[in-house]
Formats: sequence, C-alpha cells, structure tokens
Amino acid sequence: MNVKTSTAGGLYVLLRNAEFFRGISPTSIEALAAIALPKTLEKNELLFTEGRKGHSFFLLASGTIQLSKNSADGKEVVIKIIGPGEIFGEVILFEKEIYPANAKTLERSLVYLIPKHQVSCLLEHAGFRNDFIRMLMKKQRYLTDKILTLGGYDVEERLFRFLVERHGRREEYPIALSKKEVASAIGALPETLSRVLRRLGKRKVLAWSRKRIVLEKGFWEKNADLYG
Repeated sequence: MNVKTSTAGGLYVLLRNAEFFRGISPTSIEALAAIALPKTLEKNELLFTEGRKGHSFFLLASGTIQLSKNSADGKEVVIKIIGPGEIFGEVILFEKEIYPANAKTLERSLVYLIPKHQVSCLLEHAGFRNDFIRMLMKKQRYLTDKILTLGGYDVEERLFRFLVERHGRREEYPIALSKKEVASAIGALPETLSRVLRRLGKRKVLAWSRKRIVLEKGFWEKNADLYG
C-alpha cells in the first residue's frame, strides 16, 4: 500500500469514527475525505483566533488542541480540550461566520481542514443532505447525553472516564496536559480537581508526577462495576 492510499484510508477511519459524523453512510464519508486537507501544527501554534472569519471546520488526527476565549479583563479562559478523533470549529457551518474561540495546539498536532464552501456543495446532493440531517439529530442526542454525564458523575468519576476515553485501561498514563487543562476537559474547576487529586493521593489510588499519572495496581479490576 502506498503512502497516499494509507493516509486516505486513515482519514476515512477517522471520519467514520468521529462522533460528529457517526451514522453517516460510507459514500458520504468518502465524499468528506475527498475534500479534507491535512495541516501539521507545532506546539503552541494558533490554528484560528476568536472573531476571525471561518472558512473551515476541523478534524484532529493527532495531538491536542485547546479551545479558549478571552475574558473582559483580558484573561484566557479554557473552555475545552480537543483530543484525536474530535471535530471542532463546526459552529461556522450553521450559527455564525466567525470562530467563537481561539484554537491552539498543546503539542505537535495534525488536523484536517474541511472547507465550508465544499461542504455546502455536497449538501446540494440529496443523499449527502439526508445523511447530514440524520447526523445532526444524532449529535443533538449525543450532546444531551453528555450533559447528563457531566451532571450525573462526580469529578473523580469524570477524571477516570477521561483517562479511559483518551488512553484506555492502563495503570500508567503519559499526560501532556496541565492540571488546569484536564480540569477544563472534564468540566471541573482547577481547585476542585486539585482537591480530588489530593484525596486520591492520600488513599494511594492515584499519583500525578510531572507528566505521568500512576494508578494503584489492579485499579480497573477493583472498580469494574463503576467503569464497566
């Protein structure tokens, strides 16, 4: 298999597995893959800024993207951490023409740009348009479930579910994000996460040292009922 074919196949899988496009037909996925453009970004590089006119939305293939807004007093407020396989910037498709936040890499990252104009062209075809409408309905249900998840789980549970979603079940995790960034990703205040980490540390359940999280031996087996 040549490199071009391999890359195209990898993009198809990314699009097919992305929650935003879940349920779209293989034909529509192939149409999206054909218009997606790869872009490599270095650490701390801005992809777009708040208020800038949007021409594309994005699929993160590898790395980590931080979405933030500028507060009235000029401070940066982190609103979401994007991981591989996630779509972001899609607001420009429906609600407004400008990006409502800043997007910056936290590590070297590969993103795919999906141009708004070309998506509009695809929507002129009935098959793609029907797929897209079904996808939007499913996304609405997903967001509802996500809200219920944030409300139904405490910060400790959200932290462990975050680790599983990003890295699977392990006893040691490399963490490129700061504690503040992880707090944002799980919908918690940094102070609340710090208290949870201290509590877990005292119980010898979890230790966070620099860029590494280590869980107690056999953690997942002991908590199979909680985390499936």
